[in-house]
Amino acid sequence: MNSTGELCIRTGRLFDAASGVDGPGCAVVRGDRIVSVGDDAPAEAGRVLEFPAGVLLPGLIDLHAHPAVSGSVFGVDPDAGLLARGTTTVLSQGDAGAEGIDDYVRTTIEASQTRVRLAINLSRIGESTGRGCFEVLDDADIDACVGAVERHDDVIWGIAVNVSNHACGGSDPREVLRRGLAAAERTGRPILYGMRRPEDWPLAEQLELLRPGDVVTYCFRWRPHCIVENGRMLDCVREARERGVLFDVGHGMASFSFEVAEAAITDGFVPDTISTDLQLAHVESGAVHDLPLVMSKLRAAGMADGDVFAAVTRRPAEILGLGDEIGTLAAGACADLTVLEEAEGVLADCDGVERRGVKWLPVLTMRAGEVVE
Repeated sequence: MNSTGELCIRTGRLFDAASGVDGPGCAVVRGDRIVSVGDDAPAEAGRVLEFPAGVLLPGLIDLHAHPAVSGSVFGVDPDAGLLARGTTTVLSQGDAGAEGIDDYVRTTIEASQTRVRLAINLSRIGESTGRGCFEVLDDADIDACVGAVERHDDVIWGIAVNVSNHACGGSDPREVLRRGLAAAERTGRPILYGMRRPEDWPLAEQLELLRPGDVVTYCFRWRPHCIVENGRMLDCVREARERGVLFDVGHGMASFSFEVAEAAITDGFVPDTISTDLQLAHVESGAVHDLPLVMSKLRAAGMADGDVFAAVTRRPAEILGLGDEIGTLAAGACADLTVLEEAEGVLADCDGVERRGVKWLPVLTMRAGEVVE
């Protein structure tokens, strides 16, 4: 790396939700580890990178996206689509099921510089076709899912169960969730859950079945389901959070509304995690869709920047069970780092509703001590 083996990154602001650090300073890296965080560069640092207008964070963690080199119709190469944009760790939402898991581990998880973890699809076919993954109910195969988790215990975080109309087709969403919960209980894993529209199945009934540690994604969309009514949070959503159910943004192509986010945040409900739901359609659209952009939208909707930072660092690291390794600037943690700078701009939700605000732009990404070009 340099003659002394140490690199120092000095920024106008360092923020670490895990330790409470918030102010100007430097992070010192040796090899793939953070050595220290302090007010200034040590004299022995062999190389210093300066970002006076930047904020230095632990490497960003996207808890819901579609990293996949092959096998998924939604898949984006994580190194090309996420890493250079500030995301050093990403959780796949169901790109692979039991039939494709071995190939997914080989071609995406093991072959990527980005740290990739998987919420394995309860459907054995995963997202390998354009049809809904649960259109054939027998594809929701409990035994096959459990066997896949047991084979790849170290990289499978949980089980993806999306009971939307598209995912289920004519299959009963209640039965799909029942099977997902059975697989989750047998493997000791949480569920990453996509809700069903309430006219098919009341949200209260869905949320009552979820357990502490399960994660509900797409929480700030307004159709076909919505967690606010008349500007207030639904009681069933508050009750689920009080029981330990977690809520994730999952912006995607149609799952973020400024109106819903602003109402929820004003009512004291901030998401546990902020995620992109990055998929191939975003890349093909030509517009940049990355985690710093989604973070910017949440700040424009009223979230404090410290809460935004925590929702892409400390909180997802804890949820993934990696809180001592990532999501922190503590000495000894992995040297995954992201530097963001700000620019004025216009931010749009999935329906084209706009807010003027400040955009965070990634200017440096470090993964395991290596600067990403």
